[in-house]
Amino acid sequence: VQLQASGGGLVQAGGSLRLSCAASGRTFSSYAMGWFRQAPGKEREFVAAISGSGGSTYYTDSVKGRFTISRDNAKNTVYLQMNSLKPEDTAVYYCAAGRLLEIATMPPYWGQGTQVTVSS
Repeated sequence: VQLQASGGGLVQAGGSLRLSCAASGRTFSSYAMGWFRQAPGKEREFVAAISGSGGSTYYTDSVKGRFTISRDNAKNTVYLQMNSLKPEDTAVYYCAAGRLLEIATMPPYWGQGTQVTVSS
């Protein structure tokens, strides 16, 4: 599966952005999808994940209540709605695909990153 992330940009603290990740292939709904981020000088970290059906979602604690992951299997696309953004959310955001058991740790498929910059 090939993944293409988009939607990053520059936003002021407290603002919102929606990231999108379009996937190729006809088996999109069979994959769990996830978002990760990597800030300068830091390791890549898990942000959010969603099951293939969209019925289950998972978040890292720092984004709970602010970020929402969703998917549209008819459009082969997963989204990350980011609200109440903080400067510490600044990072390159990556989408990923894999089995549900591995989506938060070592998913095998990765898209290119999209830069999110939150100014204070």
